[in-house]
Amino acid sequence: MYRGGRPNPLARAVNRLTAWQFSRGAGPDRLVTLEVSGRRTGRAVSFPLVAADLDGERYLVAMLGEDTNWVRNLRAADGRATLVHGGREPVRLVEVEPAGRAPVLRRYLAVAPGGRAHIPVDRHAPLADFEAVAARYPVFRITPDARPD
Repeated sequence: MYRGGRPNPLARAVNRLTAWQFSRGAGPDRLVTLEVSGRRTGRAVSFPLVAADLDGERYLVAMLGEDTNWVRNLRAADGRATLVHGGREPVRLVEVEPAGRAPVLRRYLAVAPGGRAHIPVDRHAPLADFEAVAARYPVFRITPDARPD
């Protein structure tokens, strides 16, 4: 469904449905819809994601890598976005340097079975295996956004 790192028409339809479900609060709290301004249109664009928790922090991982639309939109929006799961949470997503991504990637694969097909490391692999691929998968720490719109 993601040949070449891009969703095919079926994947896009499933993503729209999943984003709608997550935003309504379906499933565990880690299932979220990320709303971010489109870098070209400025309109809000929604993406269903899984938030990984680690050491009291929450993170979002781009399982398709650097060239993912939500990552490019987020960078253009200076990290400002909204997470939706029942309620709305304005957030600022802070990109984690590649050197700090490996533990988050391992935790992500533990809680996001859908990501396992896209990150070429077994979820039980040693941390060194995650370090070897960490630079290819952007990771963002979720922080509150207290700035007014």
